[in-house]
Amino acid sequence: MNFTSLVLDASTTLNFTMPDEQNARAYAVRKLVESHIPLYVPKHWLTEVTNGLLMAERQKRITAVQVEEILTLLTQHLSLQKNESAHNIIKALTLARRHQLTIYDAAYLELAIRTDSALATTDRALLKAAKAERVDIV
Repeated sequence: MNFTSLVLDASTTLNFTMPDEQNARAYAVRKLVESHIPLYVPKHWLTEVTNGLLMAERQKRITAVQVEEILTLLTQHLSLQKNESAHNIIKALTLARRHQLTIYDAAYLELAIRTDSALATTDRALLKAAKAERVDIV
């Protein structure tokens, strides 16, 4: 995998940060993130990731301390470029309609298309849409 930039979705972020979800795919994404290539996320990404961590905490999969450690790692140590505008959200809406995606998932796809980045996701509908739009997938 030789990508120059990456759009990181919430599902993949949770996959590589959660201790009980470690696998070969999570390892590959972690290596890409650690390689310091540009990482793009839509503005709602942090809220979506935080909600996933909160749900894992409530399910006793991680502790409150781990949630805070993961959020610190993500917000302070990753160079994330947040991108969204009214024009971009209209394009995301078009993609959401075309591929029957949530607007949240379509925002990831729109961002990958606009920045000519690969997309890291575990969401099946988003994977299918990315393939249809000829977006590289991690």
